[in-house]
Amino acid sequence: MKTILITGGAGFIGSHVVRLFVNKYPNYNIINLDKLTYAGNLANLKDIEDKPNYKFVRLDICDFDNVLKLIQDEHIDGIIHLAAESHVDRSIKDPFTFAKTNVLGTLSLLQAAKAYWDSLPEKYEGKRFYHISTDEVYGALEMTHPQGIEPPFTTKASSANHHVAYGEKFFTEDLKYLPHSPYSASKASSDHFVRAFHDTYGLPTIVTNCSNNYGPYQFPEKLIPLFINNIRHRKPLPVYGKGENVRDWLFVEDHARAIDLIFHKGTIADTYNIGGFNEWKNIDIIKVLINTVDRLLGRNEGEDLDLITYVTDRAGHDLRYAIDSSKLQRELGWEPSLQFEEGIERTVRWYLDNQSWLDNITSGDYEKYYESMYKNR
Repeated sequence: MKTILITGGAGFIGSHVVRLFVNKYPNYNIINLDKLTYAGNLANLKDIEDKPNYKFVRLDICDFDNVLKLIQDEHIDGIIHLAAESHVDRSIKDPFTFAKTNVLGTLSLLQAAKAYWDSLPEKYEGKRFYHISTDEVYGALEMTHPQGIEPPFTTKASSANHHVAYGEKFFTEDLKYLPHSPYSASKASSDHFVRAFHDTYGLPTIVTNCSNNYGPYQFPEKLIPLFINNIRHRKPLPVYGKGENVRDWLFVEDHARAIDLIFHKGTIADTYNIGGFNEWKNIDIIKVLINTVDRLLGRNEGEDLDLITYVTDRAGHDLRYAIDSSKLQRELGWEPSLQFEEGIERTVRWYLDNQSWLDNITSGDYEKYYESMYKNR
């Protein structure tokens, strides 16, 4: 019997990881720790909330004393750390919150895990601290032109498929960090603390850096769910600059599968990049979303293209991110399971079929409910 603590488990990626572990490993006890900030919603886990191997704890990861008590009381064997502030625009307006949660919160978890595991006869044997980070810590990539070919161009992605790329270079695990936003700087700092705890104390750590995730249950401040909702209600679609920025997109369930694999089989003190080999310009993704939503709602395909509104570009907006996942594929055999078109179709259908979830999020009613539920605890 293992007891696994998953932080940020009521959030977008975290809820998919919690669901996977609860359903796949009935012999594990899964503890979901979440502060329930605006991005955390227990409705994301309605389908597993009554499972006997699942438990939710509302707690701030910065609360060291209570984090340590939880780890001791529950006899935690492994930690999968996803809790983080993650929206770049918010980090530009409020960098202090990002530094507190992402840096000091991670340090709190590291120190609590170390204190508890150090007290055990077996010490670190069979223990693991897995920290989930972002590709944004690497900075930005240029849109390079191989042999005079204008991007995009086709490049080898894996043994199974090729992918369209907008440059010759990709983020690999050995690149130095060059964060450009308060968000990416806070995540870079937390990554350094995780690695330092291994190098200094021998804590069994792993770090992964992933590309942009998409799929069900994503908070609608992020591009894909925001624009699906806006297209549905025929609201403007604000596009930064000319929409030329390129991102690598990964279906969230594929990310959860990778986390499961790395947690169980990854090498201690190693780093793995997780990406979709799936680069898209923002403006092209938006056009795909418009066509898909219009088609599924019975509108003329492309009918809502006039909703696109170009706005002033974001400060420090990185041009291109592109993850090289070949190490993960080569060493552990992971590959993305979905082509982007299939993933987007599933994602759009989910948001259109779950409008009540989306309305509850956008109204903020769920936050008031949690505050009322937990205020006397």
